[in-house]
Amino acid sequence: MSNAMYNKMWHQTQEALNSLLDKESQKMTEPQKNRVFFFQMLATFYIKYVQIFRNLETVYDKMVHPQKRTLIRTVLDGVMGRILELKNEMVELELTEFHYFDDILQDLKLAPQQLDIPIPKYFLKEKVEVIKEREKILAQILAESGLATKDLKYSAKSMPIEEAVKLIQIAERARQGRLRALFMKQIYLQEYRAKLSKALGEKVTDTKAAALCIQKIWRGFHQYKRTEKEREEEMIFLGMDPPPFFNQVSTTVIKAERVDRLREEIQTKHEANYKAALVTIKDNLKLTEGPDIRESLQEQIRHWFIECRNLTGTFPDFPDVEEGGSALIFSNKTPQQVIDDIIAKQEEDERGKKKKGEKGKTPKKAKKEKERKLMKEKKEKSKEEEEEWKMSPSVFFQTMEEGNNIYKDMWMNKDESWNFPQDYDPELVKEEKWKELESELRVQVDELMRQELKNLKLAVNREREFPGKPGKKKDKKNKGKKGKKGKKDKDLTADRTIESLYRELVEEGLLIQALKVNLSDYIGEYSYLGTTLRQVSIEPMPSLLDVRQLITLYGILPLGSAAVHAKAPLVKSLLLVGPPGVGKKMLVHAICTETGANLFNLSSRNIAGKYPGKSGLQMMLHVVFKVARELQPSVVWIEDTEKTFYKKVPHAEKMNEPKRLKKQLPKILKLLKPDDRILIVGTTQRPFDAEIQSFCKVYQKIILVPRPDYASRYVLWKQIIQRHGGILSKTLNVSCLAKITDGFTQGHIVEVVKDVLTDRRIRQQTYKPLTAAEFTEAITGMSPVYKEEEESFKSWYAKTPLGKKRALALTGDTTEKAKDKGKKKEKKGKKKRK
Repeated sequence: MSNAMYNKMWHQTQEALNSLLDKESQKMTEPQKNRVFFFQMLATFYIKYVQIFRNLETVYDKMVHPQKRTLIRTVLDGVMGRILELKNEMVELELTEFHYFDDILQDLKLAPQQLDIPIPKYFLKEKVEVIKEREKILAQILAESGLATKDLKYSAKSMPIEEAVKLIQIAERARQGRLRALFMKQIYLQEYRAKLSKALGEKVTDTKAAALCIQKIWRGFHQYKRTEKEREEEMIFLGMDPPPFFNQVSTTVIKAERVDRLREEIQTKHEANYKAALVTIKDNLKLTEGPDIRESLQEQIRHWFIECRNLTGTFPDFPDVEEGGSALIFSNKTPQQVIDDIIAKQEEDERGKKKKGEKGKTPKKAKKEKERKLMKEKKEKSKEEEEEWKMSPSVFFQTMEEGNNIYKDMWMNKDESWNFPQDYDPELVKEEKWKELESELRVQVDELMRQELKNLKLAVNREREFPGKPGKKKDKKNKGKKGKKGKKDKDLTADRTIESLYRELVEEGLLIQALKVNLSDYIGEYSYLGTTLRQVSIEPMPSLLDVRQLITLYGILPLGSAAVHAKAPLVKSLLLVGPPGVGKKMLVHAICTETGANLFNLSSRNIAGKYPGKSGLQMMLHVVFKVARELQPSVVWIEDTEKTFYKKVPHAEKMNEPKRLKKQLPKILKLLKPDDRILIVGTTQRPFDAEIQSFCKVYQKIILVPRPDYASRYVLWKQIIQRHGGILSKTLNVSCLAKITDGFTQGHIVEVVKDVLTDRRIRQQTYKPLTAAEFTEAITGMSPVYKEEEESFKSWYAKTPLGKKRALALTGDTTEKAKDKGKKKEKKGKKKRK
């Protein structure tokens, strides 16, 4: 796609965003009485914002114009934050982390794939060099300390010469034996044929009959091949089979990759030019237009002094630097507007004085009556609000509107025929820098004019200044600040550098290297029957792609963008619950890979024997979170987190002190601020062993990771076999494999595929294709996740705060329905009597 195409895509997306913002501003004020209708409204907004987010992400990644990209970035962050807000509202309304939009997607004519939230590429692109440098340092420290994982695949052992000669002899004798056996087999077959011909006797064969026989066989074979080819073409046409060379990389893809690399180079070049222009244009403006700006500001302020003197009889008080100086008075206002403001202020002051006098006269009884009326009104409003649902105000709505307005004013109808290479626009830079220069010069002019005002006051009015007043104001502000600060945690490592603390954590094994796993590697399929099952009051198990979407929303998007993390609904901790082999550990590593985050391992097994005692534990947590804050984004992983919250510690684990972090974790969570891009992630296979109250207090969001369903297993088998070098043929029935392996997890499937697809088996595929029997034989020795185990996870989740609320809401709905039915029956009975 060319730049013009991406520009067109941007304009279309902005139009869609503009109409969506208009709709949302209308709906925000309108309360809804039906809960189902309100959820559908939220869901439609959510889906539409996801579509806009997808388009904006591609536009931001592919566009070359630096000034457009800065605007798109602000809007992109705003849309991202709004998606998180809507998700939070839907969770509070439906009291579940998983939502299903099958009916809404049908109405909007969208595929479920279009609901997938992409991970913005700028998360990693903007800090590629930092991540590479950090990985290099980490690898160096691991190598020096001897903790680096060695690649066992290519490690060769030294062998004595005699043993090596013996091995070669054995191999050679085996080869000769195989050849001799083959030769003997050929001799035997020849002898056997000769015996048969003697026994039957020599028959005179007819050449015509022989030719007919050959023709018959050849035509049958030719027709068979022809029909087979036609069947394959039909299956490809229907979309049942992939076309030939489907898995091979086409030339168009290679060309597109080359274009993308070129685009990235141009992006960096244009960005560098833009940054250089910001400095040079500002310097030129300072030289050429700086003196004129200073003079015009001085004249404007002097005019204000004189007008105030003429209207009020006294000179005005000049605003402080903290208040904004003269910018507070002259912000986008003409001199006439400033005069009108002065007159309006005078009138307001007079009215205020009159009101104060009237208030003093009002009796106490009248006040009490007013208070009673207000209380009644509040009660009535609260009753009404209980029955109605309203959209909560958005923090990101303003940023999106501002971005949209800038687009309308600046880019919507802009003629860019002169700017074919899509480099920066110098005129826009001049406008931006002129405002900056004006604000800088205003500060200097304000200082001069304050002095001039003092001189004028002394000369004309002979007014004395009281220097005590501004000082008192400052003291009050300082006092307020002191009160806000309160107690601060002591820096236990003030004398040490971050580099030394980083090295210490790596050597202790608390800071580990994250595996390079993308979230797209977490394979699964969508749940297509979620809404229909819920309508029949059956709670469906979430699909693997639903889990993947939650990881994106709660983990990756807030960690990747600082602007989103600061304002969006804050998720400090996340718990992944599920049976072994469902990919909990993989998801933790995927969060780190997609955001470029550091990974800290505070599992009870990992911290056992490290930093002993209370002071040691305090020091360990201080160092970990100090480094995590400095090198954010960071992920603090607690594997087998149920051990930290054991109901009763097993005798074998008492020496390891698994409950060391139990009291400290809630304190740590309180200290985490919106600016700290730190996420605590816990993984557990046995949540039943933990105290549920303390467990749920620490973990804000609990995600139940299920075993894969049939659709997910089908996709898993296909993709994992292909990734490990397997070829999918007609002899391999993948559907049968997916059906048989009900209850088996992703971990089981990967293990089986690795066992079957050895290097030798991969080479044999050309003449011996894969069959389902090979995989079923390998999986028979493994134990699956039974339904009883899955039900135990479900029942545990029902005991969590959100699970309890959901259960109560469902029981409430059923009772309400029963009441409604009863009322209807009563009405019918009354009508019959009449």
